[in-house]
Amino acid sequence: MDKHQVVGVLRQMEKFLKGQEIRFTEGLRIMKSKLASLQNSVSKLPQADQSAAPATCPSLDAPAHGTKFGSKYFVGHEVHFVCSQGYQLLGSSTRVCRDNGTWSGVSAVCKDIGECSSNPCQNGGTCVEGVNQYKCTCPQNWSGSHCQHQTQTDVNECEVYRLDQGGKLCVHECVNVPGSYHCSCPSGYKLLPDGRSCEDVDECLSQKHNCSRGTSCINIGGGFRCVNPECPRSHGNISYVKTSPFQCERNPCPMDSRSCHLAPKTMSFHYLSLPSTLQTPATLFRMATAAAPGRTGPDSLRFGIAGGNSRGTFVMQRSDRQTGELILVQQLRGPQEVSVDVEMSEYADRSFQAKHVARVHVLVSPYSF
Repeated sequence: MDKHQVVGVLRQMEKFLKGQEIRFTEGLRIMKSKLASLQNSVSKLPQADQSAAPATCPSLDAPAHGTKFGSKYFVGHEVHFVCSQGYQLLGSSTRVCRDNGTWSGVSAVCKDIGECSSNPCQNGGTCVEGVNQYKCTCPQNWSGSHCQHQTQTDVNECEVYRLDQGGKLCVHECVNVPGSYHCSCPSGYKLLPDGRSCEDVDECLSQKHNCSRGTSCINIGGGFRCVNPECPRSHGNISYVKTSPFQCERNPCPMDSRSCHLAPKTMSFHYLSLPSTLQTPATLFRMATAAAPGRTGPDSLRFGIAGGNSRGTFVMQRSDRQTGELILVQQLRGPQEVSVDVEMSEYADRSFQAKHVARVHVLVSPYSF
């Protein structure tokens, strides 16, 4: 390429670049013009309202004795309230966060539900609250736990109580009298200060008995018994002597009389008064041994029932090393009398030493109190 050709190419490139510069400058001018126009439009827009509604509402607490469900406090969200058992909801159970930042409804409160809230008293009766209970005060001519019974002249409190409560107003007998009632007890019992219960009168302790000399007074349910227990009859070399009103002791045995040594060394008599249908099992009697001063006692004891238990009413068991217990295992319905012989055998070095018998007389009352 000669010199003239090179000069021609350079002029063409210069001309092309100048055209490009002009187009770039024109494009930049147009862009600046559009940007200025956009800024001008934005500046003319209305300013945002500074008092626009906030995005959330104030937090809410659960009411006392109640529970709150819902932890979101944004506009449009709900919060719910429920009360614990025994309480009633007052106020709004559901509240909604509104656009103005406040909650709909009113505050929730849990109020204690009283026994009288269900209006249990009928026929104009007035309900009086108590501790976990209530009482109806009835108007004239109405009675009953809910003022449900109409009365004309007299209320049979004994019958009303039986119908309402399903039980007995008195332990023994309820006697209706005009305008009231009173409880009575069977002969030989006295009414306790509560006006309903009966207690046995101890004729022996109060000296209200007619037992003659030589006999002993035994108190039983509703009365007394004059007793004079006798020692076992003598037979062979075995004989007894009465050492107290309720105990007999065997006379000394001949050295060669084995039957005498095997016979009970002592025999005691005991009288127990029981109410009818006493709850079982029940411990009635305890039997134990005690060594004489200066002498060692037996190293082994055996307890058992010697007689009078054909129906299996009693059992004898050891309560500790030196004591046996007579236990009633079947209920006894009175009136009746039952006798049972309990024996305790003493052993030393596995050798029989002596036997003691206690005759227990069980006197069952006609009543269960």
